[in-house]
Amino acid sequence: MSIRVLVADDHAAIRAGVVLILGGADGVEVVGEAADGAEAVRLARALEVDVVLMDVRMPGMDGIAATRELVGAGVCEVLVLTTFDLDDYVHGALRAGAAGFLLKSVSAARLVEAVRLVAAGDGVLEPSVTRRLLTAFAEAAPALSAPPSRPAGLDQLTEREGEVLVCLGEGLSNQQIASRLRIGETTVKTHVSRVLMKLDLRSRVQAAILAQEAGLRPTD
Repeated sequence: MSIRVLVADDHAAIRAGVVLILGGADGVEVVGEAADGAEAVRLARALEVDVVLMDVRMPGMDGIAATRELVGAGVCEVLVLTTFDLDDYVHGALRAGAAGFLLKSVSAARLVEAVRLVAAGDGVLEPSVTRRLLTAFAEAAPALSAPPSRPAGLDQLTEREGEVLVCLGEGLSNQQIASRLRIGETTVKTHVSRVLMKLDLRSRVQAAILAQEAGLRPTD
């Protein structure tokens, strides 16, 4: 089955460009376009999309509020496309549960790959700014900052789930985690879901940030 994608951006030219790129990708189908957050939420629900490519600065309901509503209700995954490396809008989107973000200058091949990764349950962060994002997020998002003591919920994780969390903190994909831990990708997905549930997190990106803030490292 094709990955059903909705493109949400208030600039028609950007939407057209993204649609053109995704329209030529195998296994990806753009089923709708939205010019603001409210329309994105409505269409994502009505069209049963798998992934929304979400701008953050839109009139009316912005991308942050729309992401929070969609991810909170389990409607779909959200991948933020932004013009800026780091800003409060991006941080807000990640707190709201976005699966990650890319710059709008991303290559066509990388954009298609990102859509496929997000649809498969992976997180995507712009490589050039990942470290800066984690640092800035820790400073700008006190709600997710780790307390001096061990973060709540970590003791509920099994040994394997803890290993998966460490891998998430390193930004590894499901395939890379499976290879490192010598388990199947389906098993990895199950562990990731349990980690998010036990830590009361909305996305693997939030789990990665928690792992970084807690100083979790491989034991080997």
